[in-house]
Amino acid sequence: MSTPPPHSGAPVPPNPYGASPNPYAAPQPGQQVPAQPYPAQQPYPGQPQPGQPYPGQPYAGQPHPGQQYPGAPGGGCRNCGAAHAVDTSVRAHVGVLIMMRFHRVDGPFCRRCGRAMVRIMTTKTLCQGWWSPLSVAIFTPFTLIWNLIASMRFSKLPPSEPAPGRQPLDEGPPVHARPLAYVAIVPLLWVVWIISNIIADASG
Repeated sequence: MSTPPPHSGAPVPPNPYGASPNPYAAPQPGQQVPAQPYPAQQPYPGQPQPGQPYPGQPYAGQPHPGQQYPGAPGGGCRNCGAAHAVDTSVRAHVGVLIMMRFHRVDGPFCRRCGRAMVRIMTTKTLCQGWWSPLSVAIFTPFTLIWNLIASMRFSKLPPSEPAPGRQPLDEGPPVHARPLAYVAIVPLLWVVWIISNIIADASG
């Protein structure tokens, strides 16, 4: 095949053996290089898949250690996670002369935890709630009546069934079997003695 002489004006056929573009050559100014797709990264052995929690990480909806377990629609026991619970607070009162303190523990509590809390707080009130005039007249009787109503509400619940890994409170002995509860006899006798003297002076 003859090649036309240069500057003859005849078209020059393409060279089939011409050099192809170098894929490793640096791009020219203003030239856009198409992005090369990278292969998908494979997880390392033991690495969790996307969306899978790491070892030791709780799944979605799984409570952390010490977190309150979900219970009944009304809320489970704040201490042991039992489903059957009542959202009732338990109170205690301490009165010393002119100083007074008010304690309250909010629920919800199950049957066993609620009764145990009532016995603890009531015993504390009977022991330390009579040493102030206002405590004797108002706050201590109110606290005892409040805890009595709360105890009746807890007693109506079914037996406590704590959540896995949780322990209910120990009820312990009843209030009348706790020696500290009888400390209240001292101020009560003192109040009775004062009232008796007032009545005797008025009648005499």
